[in-house]
Amino acid sequence: MSIKPPLTDLPIATADSGFYKGFSVNVSVIGKLIIGALIIWAVAFPEQAGAVLSQFNTFILSNFAAWYIWTVAFFVLVCVGLAIWPTAGRLNLGQPGERPEFSNFSWFSMMFGAGIGVGMLTWSVAEPVYHFNNNPEVIQGLTNGGTADNIRMAYKWSFLHWGLGAWACYAVAGLSLAFFSYRRGLPLTIRSALTPIFGKSLSGGLGNAIDIVAVVATILGVAQTLGFGVEQFVAGLSRIGIGGLTNAEGTANSFGIIVAIVIIMAASTLSALSGVGKGIKWLSNINMGLSIFLLAFFLLFGSTFFGLQALVVGIWDYLIALPDMMFRVWSGDGVEDSVATQLEGWQGGWSVFYWAWWIAFAPFVGLFLARISKGRTIREFVLGAMIVPSLMCFVWFTWAGGTAIDLELNGGANGLITSAPDGDKIFAMTEFMLGDVLGWLMALVIVILLMTYLVTSADSAVLIVNTINAAGDEGPKARPHIIFWGVALGAVVAALLLVGGITAIQTAMVIGALPFSVVMVLMCISLIKAIYRDGMRERSGIETVHGDMMPGFAEDAQDAFDAKN
Repeated sequence: MSIKPPLTDLPIATADSGFYKGFSVNVSVIGKLIIGALIIWAVAFPEQAGAVLSQFNTFILSNFAAWYIWTVAFFVLVCVGLAIWPTAGRLNLGQPGERPEFSNFSWFSMMFGAGIGVGMLTWSVAEPVYHFNNNPEVIQGLTNGGTADNIRMAYKWSFLHWGLGAWACYAVAGLSLAFFSYRRGLPLTIRSALTPIFGKSLSGGLGNAIDIVAVVATILGVAQTLGFGVEQFVAGLSRIGIGGLTNAEGTANSFGIIVAIVIIMAASTLSALSGVGKGIKWLSNINMGLSIFLLAFFLLFGSTFFGLQALVVGIWDYLIALPDMMFRVWSGDGVEDSVATQLEGWQGGWSVFYWAWWIAFAPFVGLFLARISKGRTIREFVLGAMIVPSLMCFVWFTWAGGTAIDLELNGGANGLITSAPDGDKIFAMTEFMLGDVLGWLMALVIVILLMTYLVTSADSAVLIVNTINAAGDEGPKARPHIIFWGVALGAVVAALLLVGGITAIQTAMVIGALPFSVVMVLMCISLIKAIYRDGMRERSGIETVHGDMMPGFAEDAQDAFDAKN
C-alpha cells in the first residue's frame, strides 16, 4: 500500500471583514454565547444554578470517576513512551535544526507560571497539611491522622496530584499542538491535532465543535485556578492591613471578590495585549525570581532537614506506589460512612477533581506550551514540561508544606496553621515563624508573587482562547477580542464565586472537562499514528515537514528575539 504525504493544509473559514475579521465566526460566537449564558444563568437564577450544577457533579463523579483515573494514567504512559521511543524522541518540534526561541530559564518560568504557579501558593501548604490529617490510609485504619506515622502518606498522595499525572495532561496537549503546527504547518488550534484521524473534515463543523469544547474547557479550567487565587489574594490583602474584604470565617466576602477580580483582570488584560514576548515573558521572569526567593526562605529558615527527608522519602514512596495509585478506582458499597464509601468520596473529592482540573486546564497550558516550545525535541519537551516541573512541585510541597507540618508537630503551632482557611495557611505559617513586622513584609512579598502568578495565568489564557478563535493566528486585530475574553473570564469567576463559592466553580469545571478528555485521548492516538507513519514516509523518501512558517507567527518570532536581546 502506498504511503500518502501528510496533510499540511487545513483551511479554516474566517471572516473577511467586520468585527470578526480574521476570526472563525462560529467558534468565536458560539463560545461567547455558551460562556455568556453560564454567567447570566448563575447571576439571574443562583439557587437553580447551584442545584443543577450539584446534580451534574454527583452524576459525573458516580459514573465517570474511572474514566478520569484511567485516562490520566494513559497520558502518563503516552508521554513516557514517546520520550523513550527513538523515532519520536529525536523529532524536532519545528523545522529540522531549528533552535528554541526562548532561553531555558524563560521557558521554565513561563511554563511553570502558566501551568501550576498559582496553585503552588495555596496547595503547597494546604494539601500536605490536609493529607497529614486524612488520606486513604487513615480511612482504612493503616495510619493515624495528625501523627508522625502519617507524614509519608501525606506526601505520597500530594505528589500524586501534582506530579507526573498533572504535567502529562499538559504535555500531551502541548506535544500534539506543537507537532502538527510546527512540523505540518497546520493552524495552532486544537482541531489540527486530530488530522490523522479525521483529515480535512476538520475544516468544517466537526473542527468548529472541537475548538468550541476547548474554549469552554479553558475558561472553566482557568476560572478554577483564579477562584483559588482570588480567595488567597483577598486573604493576603487582609494580612497586610486592607480591611473589609473577608467575612467572620476569614474567607473572601462579595466585596473582596469583586475588588480582587477587577485588579487581576485589568492587569492581565493589559499584559495580554502586549503579547507573549513582552508582558507575559516579563511577568513570568518576575514571578520565577520571587518564587525562588520564597522557596529559599523555606529552605534556609523553615524545617530544612524535615523537608529534605520528606522530599527524598516522598519521591521514593510516590514512585513505588505510582502504578497502584494511578490505576486504582474505589467504589462505594452504598452504606453511608463505610470504608468503601469514604474512599470513593475521598477519590472523587481529590483525585477525580484534580484530573478534571488538569484536563480542563490542558487546552490553555498545552497551546501555550506549544507556542513557547518551538524548536525543542519531543524528548526535551517531555523532560522539560513533565519531569522538571514535577520535581519543582515536590520541592515546594516538602519544604513549604513540610515546614507547616513540622511546626504543628514539634514547633508549637497548636492548630494555628491547620485551622486557617486553605488560602490563608501560608500567611498564618509565615506570620507564626517571623512575628508581626517581618511576617507583614513576607505577606506583602507573597501577595505580589500571587498577583504575578494570577496575571500570568489569566493573560495567557485570554491570549490562547483568542488564538483558537482566530484559527491559530494572533495579532493586533485581536485586541478587542482580548478585552472581551478578559472581562468574560473575570465575570465567570465572580459569578460562580458569588453564587456558590469555590464549589460552584469546581462543579462547572468538572463538567466542562469531560468532553475535552475525550478529545485529549484522540489527540494521543492521533500523535502516535502520525509519528509512526512519518517513520514509514521517511523510509520511502516522502517529506514529513512543512517548510513554510505559520501565518502570523513571524511577528511573534521577531518579538521573542527582540525581547531576548
